[in-house]
Amino acid sequence: MKQREVTDKHHTTWTCVQAYAGVDSAAATAATERSAAADGGVTVVCTPTGGAQTVRLELASDWNDALSDEELTAAIANG
Repeated sequence: MKQREVTDKHHTTWTCVQAYAGVDSAAATAATERSAAADGGVTVVCTPTGGAQTVRLELASDWNDALSDEELTAAIANG
């Protein structure tokens, strides 16, 4: 499972992973397919350190490689 950590301007570190990634089962595969956005995007869950709330984002399927840290933290802030 690929995960990515970013730190925002408030010094909160966020760990982001694609929903259901790394779970190897038929149910997880079906859930991944159902959670994919109509435009081919995927659900990404970002969990913070500290008191902030977990954020669910709909991002492009190549989010882990294509988004800069600044773009990912902006998506989290707007999430």
